[in-house]
Amino acid sequence: MKLPISWLKDFIDLDGITVEDIARKLTLAGLEVDEILYAGLPMPTYGAGEKHEFKTNGIAWDKEKIVVAEIREVKEHPNADKLTLLDLYDGQQEQVVLTGAPNIFHLKGTGKLPKPIKVAYAKEGATIYDGHADGLVLTTLKRAKIRGVDSYSMVCSEKELGITGEHEGIILLDDDAPVGMSLADHIGDAVLDISILPNMARNANVIGIARELAALTGRELRKQVNTETGKQPSTLNLQPVTDLVEIEITNSELNPRFVAGLIRGVEIKPSPYQIQRRLKLAGIRAINNIVDATNYAMIELGEPLHAFDYDVLKERAGEKKIKLITRPAQEGEELVTLDGEKRKLTSMNVLVCDEKSSLSLAGVMGGTESEVTQNTRNVLLEGAAWNFINIRRTAKQHNLPSEASFRFSRGVHPALAETGVKRGLQYMAAWANGSIAPGLVDVYPLKPKDSVVEVTPKDVKRLLGIELTLEQIAELLSRLEFKCEITDHHLQVTAPAHRMDIDEGVVGLADVLEEVARSYGFDKIPTTTISDALPPQAGNPIHEWEEHLRDLLVAIGMQEVVTYRMTSPEREGRVIAHGEYVRIANPIAPERSVLRQSLLAAVLEVAEKNARAESIVMFEVGSIFEPVKNDLPNEPRKLAIVMTGARSASAWDVKAAPAFDFYDMKGRIELLLAGLRYTDIVYAETESTYSLHPGKSAEVKINGQVVGVFGELHPLAKEKYEFGDAPVIVAEFDLEKLRTLNPSYGIIPVSEFPPMYEDIAIILDESVAASAVEALIRQTGGKTVTDVRLFDVYRDEKIGAGKKSLAYSLTYQAAKTLTDADAAAIRNKIVKRLENTIGAKLRS
Repeated sequence: MKLPISWLKDFIDLDGITVEDIARKLTLAGLEVDEILYAGLPMPTYGAGEKHEFKTNGIAWDKEKIVVAEIREVKEHPNADKLTLLDLYDGQQEQVVLTGAPNIFHLKGTGKLPKPIKVAYAKEGATIYDGHADGLVLTTLKRAKIRGVDSYSMVCSEKELGITGEHEGIILLDDDAPVGMSLADHIGDAVLDISILPNMARNANVIGIARELAALTGRELRKQVNTETGKQPSTLNLQPVTDLVEIEITNSELNPRFVAGLIRGVEIKPSPYQIQRRLKLAGIRAINNIVDATNYAMIELGEPLHAFDYDVLKERAGEKKIKLITRPAQEGEELVTLDGEKRKLTSMNVLVCDEKSSLSLAGVMGGTESEVTQNTRNVLLEGAAWNFINIRRTAKQHNLPSEASFRFSRGVHPALAETGVKRGLQYMAAWANGSIAPGLVDVYPLKPKDSVVEVTPKDVKRLLGIELTLEQIAELLSRLEFKCEITDHHLQVTAPAHRMDIDEGVVGLADVLEEVARSYGFDKIPTTTISDALPPQAGNPIHEWEEHLRDLLVAIGMQEVVTYRMTSPEREGRVIAHGEYVRIANPIAPERSVLRQSLLAAVLEVAEKNARAESIVMFEVGSIFEPVKNDLPNEPRKLAIVMTGARSASAWDVKAAPAFDFYDMKGRIELLLAGLRYTDIVYAETESTYSLHPGKSAEVKINGQVVGVFGELHPLAKEKYEFGDAPVIVAEFDLEKLRTLNPSYGIIPVSEFPPMYEDIAIILDESVAASAVEALIRQTGGKTVTDVRLFDVYRDEKIGAGKKSLAYSLTYQAAKTLTDADAAAIRNKIVKRLENTIGAKLRS
């Protein structure tokens, strides 16, 4: 939120406090000032070594050389059709000033002006921004000849003075601007760019910031400001608005309050320049006095308003009373909003309608049907309260981040609706010479309950670490407009009407004590050690186990990723299809509409986005979400791994590194399971429904229980992703099963007797699995066979069709020194068992 200091001064006396001090106080109170923009006021100076606390930009106006002046006549330039010469008085002497400003060109050659025009005048030697340069470039005015005429000074545009980026015409000041006064004293300003966080939404307005400063400085908050620019027309003979307009609210949860007021006989024209300037500095475009009045009141009070052309509504109503209705939109209903876009609505959107059709998108943007135009003479002004969640969804759905939706989507108290409408009507009457109709139409079906919290000095001491009396606590809270009543031993605190963030009970106590701390000053609270006893420290075995798992995966060369839990069925369907999903009620985007059911699909998306990398080896440990009817979803934990690319990095001595394959993944899984201390591991052919390549995939069993699958991604699944030619190797494990298995932490003593090594090669049918051969070898050899390793697989017509040769390296070790005869006996026993059981023959 951008806030001009001059606007703050309407509500609080800031004499003696610098702009930097104001920014510092607000920041320490939770309203962080991101930047200070100076537009005329003197900028701070820092000595050598002094630190700039805030980001600062802008320009200071020389009080002697930039002043208020008045144009008395606009004359023709003798040598240029598009330039004019101004007879100008700067408070000291007459000046002839050359300009090409288009907004006074129509006065050229009309003679002496009946009413002089007040302007911002920069004398020779003044430093301003170059209006014709891109960006903000400082320049100093010097004497020069332009088309034969001396030019040494100029009347300024807003860009040249750093107010806005506009350079289409010169600034036309209000008629009461005193000629000769320093422009910095007249309209010099500084703008605070304040970060309004969700817990500070109540302060997205001038009075809110002024209230905070009043509490922080102990100064008085002035809530009433003078809106008069002359005598307002009498309202005695006007018909009350309640006789002309009625309101119907169909759903009070969506629209707790609706207030309407009427002003007649307005004249549409530009707002006073001081009002335009403040709006522009606050980041809002000045349009006309009626629209500006709604925006000005909104920025001032925090209550968004909307102006309807009353005569348009009356014409639509005919002889009947105007009836405004708030209701949910019908599916497919359309509305053309003020930005000219035709919007297709859903039942989630709320509309303000009359009995004929829709008029505006509630709390977000008005419609073109009843907008204020140059021909408007009577205005019906709306102020309302809307359900903040509904407004947030609607603004997100239609991509309409308006100033109104910014405030309504964070919560605006219904009590502000009446105040906002009254203030808006006052400004319209002052700036548009209108007459306010008596009364307001006010429908208030759902009044919020003001929270009441009890506070004791003991609470303050325990939670804040400071000692305050009940009177001191009441004084701090009263500055923020809390109602405080002191009883025997506690303080009863009632939240003010503008506060929707104060709860009750324990949460309410924390809310109120936060306000005490902010008003007291966070920087004044001493540093203390915690006085409460620390709770007993308890471990989290599941978390610790998963952290150990992550450490092992990183140690074997993998990189962890963290993906979105939200996805869409179409995204997951590329690798595996699911039926039902857990759907999100208010998705941030269509592609994030459901909760994931496949962790592997999420990691594949990340790998796809990084497919240009030479090698990818990544994993994620996370939850998936399995829907349960009429209940919360199950959230089993999974491990997903994706590998693709080159096995080793390219180098001068490596021309073409081989790509990752099935066995690279298997090797890493073996290392992982060994690190987890699991034994009795079997790799078997998988019958999984995963999109894995037949013959290049396997399932992992531990103690006979399937805990995961891995293998090469099926070519038909791979072509749905943008991967290169290298195979994509994937794995997914069920951590719920894996974690519950019993690891082996047995200690194997180092034998004092030497091992014997022997290789055997056997020929057997292609259909016999190597794991079955290894199991038979270990079973037959017993404890003497301490290790079995397959080191070669050979296929050739010479050993027979449908046959293969498996070569194993065997390690024998016993509680004695084995002889060759002992080794031969073991080998013969193994070979005979293999021949009898699976038909294997020793290969000579």
